[in-house]
Amino acid sequence: MVGTDQFQDRAAARAELRAQLEAGRVALGLNQTELARRAGLGRTSVSQALSNNAPTPTAQTVGALARALRLEVRPLLDLLTAVSGAPQGPGDPPGKPIADWDPHDLEVHPAAGAPTRSGRYNGPGGAIGREWRALLPSYVCREHDEELLAVVDAAAQGRTRMVVLVGSSSTGKTRACWEAVQPLAECGWRLWHPFDPTRAEAVLDGIERVGPRTVVWLNEAQHYLGAGGGLGERIAASLHALLTDPARGPVIVLGTLWPEYATTYTALPRPDAEDRHPRVRELLAGRQIALPDSFDSVALADAKALAAAGDRQLAHALEHMGEGRLAQFLAGAPELVRRYETASPPARALLRAAMDARRLHVGLHLSVPFLEHAATDYLTRDEYDTLDDNWLEHALVEVTQAVHGNLAPLRRIRSRPAQPLQGSAAPGPAYRLADYLEQHGQEIRKRVCPPASFWEAAHHYLTQPDITRLARAADMRHRTYWAYHLWQKAAHAGSTEALTQLARLREEVGDRGEAERLARQAADAGDTEGLTQLAEMREIAGDREGADQLARQAADAGSTEASDLLNELRMLAKALDAETHQEGAQRLLREGAEGHLRRAADAGNTLALVLLASLLNWAGDRIGAELAAQQSAQTGNTDALLFLAQMREEAGDGEEAERLLRRADDAGNEEAVGLLCELWEQAGDRERAERLAREAADAGNPDAVDRITRMRKVGGADGEGLWPYGLDPDGAPSTPW
Repeated sequence: MVGTDQFQDRAAARAELRAQLEAGRVALGLNQTELARRAGLGRTSVSQALSNNAPTPTAQTVGALARALRLEVRPLLDLLTAVSGAPQGPGDPPGKPIADWDPHDLEVHPAAGAPTRSGRYNGPGGAIGREWRALLPSYVCREHDEELLAVVDAAAQGRTRMVVLVGSSSTGKTRACWEAVQPLAECGWRLWHPFDPTRAEAVLDGIERVGPRTVVWLNEAQHYLGAGGGLGERIAASLHALLTDPARGPVIVLGTLWPEYATTYTALPRPDAEDRHPRVRELLAGRQIALPDSFDSVALADAKALAAAGDRQLAHALEHMGEGRLAQFLAGAPELVRRYETASPPARALLRAAMDARRLHVGLHLSVPFLEHAATDYLTRDEYDTLDDNWLEHALVEVTQAVHGNLAPLRRIRSRPAQPLQGSAAPGPAYRLADYLEQHGQEIRKRVCPPASFWEAAHHYLTQPDITRLARAADMRHRTYWAYHLWQKAAHAGSTEALTQLARLREEVGDRGEAERLARQAADAGDTEGLTQLAEMREIAGDREGADQLARQAADAGSTEASDLLNELRMLAKALDAETHQEGAQRLLREGAEGHLRRAADAGNTLALVLLASLLNWAGDRIGAELAAQQSAQTGNTDALLFLAQMREEAGDGEEAERLLRRADDAGNEEAVGLLCELWEQAGDRERAERLAREAADAGNPDAVDRITRMRKVGGADGEGLWPYGLDPDGAPSTPW
């Protein structure tokens, strides 16, 4: 290892640092993508750390790379210190080269990430989260940037200047300053950010040593110009002296202020009042540039062009921002996630209940009674027992406090007289979950089934159409007790779909008389699907006579779908009973089965295309089978995705099979989890398969319990500790009868 005392300048130290990192990478035979994955860093961070033309990497990046490359960390950090130079002495000019600064160390807000192609978010937590600080989207220039660049150009030409950007929280002030000084970095300018021990003390202590070609960085300038005890006025006077001393120029002073501070500092005092900011007022005169709260149509068009060119952060922000508030969304979203992750248990319970409500398609506006009732089972027993009497009030105060960009995890909604609240909020205050937390919740709670208090609150406080949406969600998650009661409430509200679903549930538990009564009630109201469903269930159960009777009832009510469906099921049975699948399938195709199934598909029966794909596959026409399955998948049939995944696996394309199964799983197909587990087991990744099965069991997938037990037995475990997966997490019976 070469000692840092052998280097006569920073360039040599920087070159040696990168040479040692590159040598470590080559020695392990890693490419940069593999190194990034092993170090838990972004691909861009690794590329820049190994490039001679990029800014010096941070200590955190060097440490992560050293550990990944099995190198000693301390010598590499010593080299990094040599790159940064020796500690400044009392007579040295303050600051360091602009190129050596990380924009986030200058208080540029980390920007909201976008979902990866796998559905994960570039955000706090996990391997992606460790590079959260490095994420900055492409910069979109606006009108104020032209004014700011004119000031910077003047400084580059040797004229001392000062400008303060004035705008509301998270409107892009600090990022605009950072982008503006980049041309000065190429000219060797320094940047001084005074902040230690306090901002006011730091600027007064170092301003006399500011030399030519220095940017004085006064972000959040109220901490300097508004400092108490007369310090703000002293700082204004010192800055004025710097700006008017030709021997110390050129320098540029860049600051940012919120509008309320700028108004306070520049307002003329009343004749009988003390003038508290005369020097500050003089300093700011003619040196302010205003920023708008939102992006105008021209700036938004530029942002959309950058998004279309590949900037996924901008694309995601454009999709979810509100009223042109692009900068606020980008800056505030990471802080929203941090606020959620560090919330008190009652506040986090409210947010989780709201996340689950939005994830399951409840309306935008959630009532306080619903949130209060739903939140209780999101708390542990100890957390619930220690709640104080005013827990809800305190939790609401916590979750409604704004972060950057005036965003809050939950925001109270006030309806205008002509614009009623969206959703089934009860009378009284209603709250809306922040868009980014809604998206974050879609990912982190994707496999989590809401607890009993959530479904109970929905039954008590929500109305149509939310009740129907949640009844479907409960049904899908095998929460049959709550699905039944939610469907009942929806039926009382006039939903014919609810009558059909109640008929199905009754049929499943053997109550055929009530099932037929409910199905006929739905048919009388114009919905024959219930009779069609019952006909299908009777056919599968072997009751051909009962199936035909129900099909006739459906036909009398104006539907031919039941008869078509029975024909399809019987054709499939004939194929299965044939001497071989191929011979039976070929015979059915010769007899016109394909035309029949395509007509059924044209009439809206998506199952017909899956059956056709199966027949074509059995007949040896794999291309035709895949095309039929793809057509069915495009209509939303997730069983078609399973069929396509099986075909891809048989063809040896395990990666595409996994992608299709994940797509089906994300769409709610519970069979996909089992097939994914099977795929990973066959690949030898039993640990991954078991982890997925456990997640599915936690989310209410009953088949996952059997799969965990089987995997444990195959792996030699005795199944100890698996019993909780055999219980309904709600503590409710699986059926209400």
